[in-house]
Amino acid sequence: MRSLAFKLTLAFLGIGVLGVTIFALLVGARTRNEFDRFLSGRDQTVLIEALSNYRGSRTSWAGVGTMLRNTPPLDFYSRDIVILDETRTVVLGNRVVPIGQRLGSDGAGGLQTLAIPVPGSSAENLGYILLLPRGEGPEPPPGRPQTDQAFIDRIGVAALTSAAITALLALAVGWLLARTLTRSLTELTHATHAMAGGALNQQVNVRTRDEVGLLAASFNKMSTDLARASHLRRQMTADLAHDLRTPLSILRGYTEGLQQKKITATPAIYEVMNGEVQHLSRMVEDLRILSLADAGELTLNKRKVDPKALLERTALAQLFAAEQHGLSLEVNAPETLPSILVDTDRINQVLGNLVTNALAHTTHGGIVLSARADADAVSLVVQDTGSGIAPDQVPFLFDRFYRGDAARQRGDNTSSGLGLAIVKALVEAHGGTIGVTSELQHGTTFTIRFPLGGVGARP
Repeated sequence: MRSLAFKLTLAFLGIGVLGVTIFALLVGARTRNEFDRFLSGRDQTVLIEALSNYRGSRTSWAGVGTMLRNTPPLDFYSRDIVILDETRTVVLGNRVVPIGQRLGSDGAGGLQTLAIPVPGSSAENLGYILLLPRGEGPEPPPGRPQTDQAFIDRIGVAALTSAAITALLALAVGWLLARTLTRSLTELTHATHAMAGGALNQQVNVRTRDEVGLLAASFNKMSTDLARASHLRRQMTADLAHDLRTPLSILRGYTEGLQQKKITATPAIYEVMNGEVQHLSRMVEDLRILSLADAGELTLNKRKVDPKALLERTALAQLFAAEQHGLSLEVNAPETLPSILVDTDRINQVLGNLVTNALAHTTHGGIVLSARADADAVSLVVQDTGSGIAPDQVPFLFDRFYRGDAARQRGDNTSSGLGLAIVKALVEAHGGTIGVTSELQHGTTFTIRFPLGGVGARP
């Protein structure tokens, strides 16, 4: 199989050769035509001058045919030329126009005539040349002089030389272009083979800004995303095993102790065991929600609701917890906000999760729930005055089981570690987006954008 570089180079070479060949043929034909026209005009002038001198030195046209036959290159014209005297009587004829025929002022059938002037004067004519229909003038002799043929040969050599140089340039440019184009494609091919073998984090050089460069940049992003997704999958498996191991170990320890009667059953023990079971149930339910969201099968009972009503419902549910933390909880939203098409239970779950996280990491100040609208979306905002998040951890905040900052992990064993991942999944299931900005010791702001009318949301 021929490579793409070879095909492109061959195509450029073929186009170059074809172009210069056509150019050379056209230029050559035109050059010969114009040169023949030039020679014809030159010979016509020589013929008229020779006939003028001949008749000017004699009293009649007698013997003019013999003179033409014995004078190269005028001998060519002796076969078909027709000469008229001053009275337009044929003195030298041919098989078409016989000698002695008298022609009118329009020649013979409207044919053109050339005057033969008196030597040294253009006022009087000694006779006329009748131009027969052989082109635009008398044709040149079939054999050109060596100097004329040498000129034609030089024109041909120049055309062939320019064609060869152009073909070489086309070959060089085609090869360079093909090499530039296929080098990135070759790197992409090798990188895809490496990815197929399991090495996901492959990068290729982006050398241009054209379509091939965009393809290389897209490949690099895809490779990075795949490598990160693979890493997160492995990390999630390890985190899930870790989070399951602790409650299972606690439950196993208590059940074995009770079975072997090493410990005595008390309400406190049953309470601990029940708490661990609830923790496992929450984790399983969170994983179920994430799996449904990933598969696009999460059921949403959407209806149009007032954004401010959603915020007020969340604030009412979290008010007691905020008071226990000694924090304020406010709702700041205008009454004229457009309605959004959402599943109220799911969005209340999203807002409740964000407020719960904010309460857990805020020691002073309070939390503000706000909303605003722009041309095509409504934004719900949860802002706190807590400890904030380090900038290098913000991009990974919605990853499953991500533990970037131990200070932001609750120690009450009620979180599955999937809360923010579920928040993002639920928001995206509605066709919305969620973003976060944070500054250490100054607080964190989560912003959720929902398209107006539910545009882009999955049913």
